[in-house]
Amino acid sequence: MADPSSYRPKPGQIPDSPGVYRFRDEHRRVIYVGKAKSLRQRLANYFQDLAGLHPRTRSMVTTAASVEWTVVSTEVEALQLEYSWIKEYDPRFNVKYRDDKSYPYLAVTMNEEYPRVQVMRGHKKKGVRYFGPYAHAWAIRDTVDLLLRVFPVRTCSAGVFKNAARTGRPCLLGYIGKCSAPCVDRVSAEEHRELAEEFSDFMAGRTGTYLRRLEKQMTEAAEEMEYERAARLRDDIEALKKAMEKNAVVLADATDADLIAVAEDELEAAVQIFHVRGGRVRGQRGWVTDKVEEITTGALVEHALQQLYGEETGDSVPKEVLVPALPDPVEPVQEWLTVRRGSNVSLRIPQRGDKKALMETVQRNALQALALHKTKRASDLTTRSRALEEIAEALDLDSAPLRIECYDISHLQGDDVVASMVVFEDGLQRKSEYRRFQIKGFAGQDDVRSMHEVITRRFRRYLAEKERTGEWADGETSVTDGTSTGTGLPDGTSNGTHLPDDSAAGLGALKDDDGRPRRFAYPPQLVVVDGGQPQVAAAKRALDELGIDDIAVCGLAKRLEEVWLPGEDDPVVLPRTSEGLYLLQRVRDEAHRFAITYQRVKRAKRFRSSPLDDVPGLGETRKQALIKHFGSVKKLRSATIEQICEVPGIGRKTAETIAVALARTAPPAPAVNTATGEIMEDDETGVPETTADAPGEPVSAGAPDERRGQER
Repeated sequence: MADPSSYRPKPGQIPDSPGVYRFRDEHRRVIYVGKAKSLRQRLANYFQDLAGLHPRTRSMVTTAASVEWTVVSTEVEALQLEYSWIKEYDPRFNVKYRDDKSYPYLAVTMNEEYPRVQVMRGHKKKGVRYFGPYAHAWAIRDTVDLLLRVFPVRTCSAGVFKNAARTGRPCLLGYIGKCSAPCVDRVSAEEHRELAEEFSDFMAGRTGTYLRRLEKQMTEAAEEMEYERAARLRDDIEALKKAMEKNAVVLADATDADLIAVAEDELEAAVQIFHVRGGRVRGQRGWVTDKVEEITTGALVEHALQQLYGEETGDSVPKEVLVPALPDPVEPVQEWLTVRRGSNVSLRIPQRGDKKALMETVQRNALQALALHKTKRASDLTTRSRALEEIAEALDLDSAPLRIECYDISHLQGDDVVASMVVFEDGLQRKSEYRRFQIKGFAGQDDVRSMHEVITRRFRRYLAEKERTGEWADGETSVTDGTSTGTGLPDGTSNGTHLPDDSAAGLGALKDDDGRPRRFAYPPQLVVVDGGQPQVAAAKRALDELGIDDIAVCGLAKRLEEVWLPGEDDPVVLPRTSEGLYLLQRVRDEAHRFAITYQRVKRAKRFRSSPLDDVPGLGETRKQALIKHFGSVKKLRSATIEQICEVPGIGRKTAETIAVALARTAPPAPAVNTATGEIMEDDETGVPETTADAPGEPVSAGAPDERRGQER
C-alpha cells in the first residue's frame, strides 16, 4: 500500500487549467482516469487526510504510485480525451458499463456497391447505417420480411450474390418478389442503392412520405382500372402499416430522442436506454456496472453518454437526450454532443407529459435489469462459495457461515414497532424460515432495545427447542424464561402464515417426530443485524445473557457499508468488489424489506378497524355483505333484527349477536366544523376514508426508503 504523500506533486506544479489526469500503480499500469475544469483543485482533493476520503477513493490513491496529467484548452476536449483514455487503458477504478447482452442491430451496408440488409452485432463499421438495437434477432427478421415486399433490397451474402451472378439465376427471394435481383441485372446499381436509401429512410422514421405516395399510386391504378396493380399496392401499404405497428407511437410530433434511466444501489448501477425515432421506440439496450468509485447519478449519466455516443456521429446522436439527472457541469457534455451530431442537441430532465411518463417506463426497466442482474449473480454456485469464504476470512470465523440470520427493526415514528428475521442458507434465501416479531417489551422507539428483545426471544426459543429434543450435552443446563413451550411460537412471532409474496411455508422445513416443524431448533453460524455498533452490542449482550458463545455477530451499517464486530472500535471494510460484501448487503436488504412489509400490514389493519371486527364468528364475506346491504355501519346500527336477517347468510341468532355488539359500541362523537358550527355527518363505512394515503405512508410499497425520516 503506497503513501499518497510519496508521489504528491509539489505546490505550483499542477496547472490551474482544464485537463485529464491519470493515476498509475507501481507497475505503470493506469488505474484511474479523470477530467477536471481545474486540475489543481481536483487533484488537491486526492491528497488530503486519508480518513477524510471515501473508502473507494482511499483504496485508489493508496494503490497508485504516481499521477500525471495532460492540459487541454476546453472542457469539451477534456471530455473527449477522458473517453479515449478509458477505452485505451481500461482502468480498474473507473466506472465501466458492460452490456448485459450483445444486442443485434438492423444494418444496411451502404459502403458496398449493392447495399445489403442484415443483422449485425459487435462494433459498428464505417459506412454502415444501423437501426436498433433490438432485444431479439427474430424481431429484426420479422420487420425485414414485411418491408422487403415494398423495398426489395438485397439480403444475401457475398457468396450467394456472386454465385447468382455467375449462373444468371437469382435466389428464391428474387423469384417471389422480395429482392430486386441486382445480381442478374434486373435493376441497376443506382436503382438498387435508391431502394436501400428508401428502406433506410423508412426505418429512420420518415414513414408518412412513402405511405402517402403508395396510397396515391393505388388510387391512380384503381382509376385506370389496373386492379391487380392496385391490389398489390394495397397489400404493400398493409405490410408497411403492420411493420409500423410493431413499434407503437410513444411520443407525438415524430420526436427523435434517447431516454436514459439509471437504477442504482451502493454497489452497482444499471442503465437502460430507449431509442425513439419518429415518435416510436426503435431500440432498447442496457448496461450494468460496479460502482468502483464514489459517484453521483449525474456522473453515471455522463459516463453512459460517453459510452453511448463516444463513437457516433451525425443522426446517430438524436436531437434530444432525456436523462434522470444532469452532469455537473452540463455545458461541456451538451457541447460535446452537439459537436458529434453536427447540430444542436438538447440534454435535459423531462418534467411533465408523455416524455416524463415514458421516462418512468424506462426507469422501471432499469430497476428490473438491476434486480435480474443481482438474481443471476446470486444464483451462481462458485460466486456464493467465494462470498461465504470471504465473509469467514474477514470476520475471522472458523468455517464458512452456511446459515446466516439477519434481523431488522421497522416502525413508523415509534408506532407499530416490529422486527424481521430472514434466513440465508448456502447463500440463498430460505423463505420458509423467515419469522416476524412484534415488539411488546416496551412502548416507543428504541432500535437498540428492540434488537436486544428480538435476539433474546429468538435464541431463548432455540435453547428451549434444544432442551426439548434432548440435544443438551452432559452437564449442560438450559436457559429459559418458563414462557416458551415446545410447540408454539414465542409471543409476537408469526404463526407460520406469511405474506403472499413470501409464502413458502413448509418448503424444506425439517420436522419433529410428531410432524410439527422445528421452528427455532437450528442455530445460525452468523447473526447479522442492520445497524452499527449499538445494535451489534445489543445483539451480543443478548447472546451472552443466554450463555450462547458459539454464534458470531456482526452489523452492516448502511452509510458506508461498513461491517461492525462486537467490542471493536473500527469497522471491517470489505473490498468494493468483494462477493462477501455483496452477499451481506443482500441479506440486510431482504431483512429490511420483510420488516417494513410486515409493519405496513399491521398499520393498514389498524387503519381499517371496524366495530364489526368485535362480532364473534363474523367473517369478512358476511361483513362485506352487511356493509353492501346497509351502506354503512351507522345505518346497520339503527336497523332492526328483522332487517339484519334480510341479508343473505345472516340468521336470526347472528343478527341478534350483531345488534348486541353494535349497541355496546358507542358511536363516535360527531365532528363539528369550527368555522361554521355545523355538525358534520359521519358516513361510518367501517373503513376510514384515508388508508393508502394515511400520514407517513410511502408513495410506493416497492420503495421502502422514500421517507426514511418517518418510516424505518
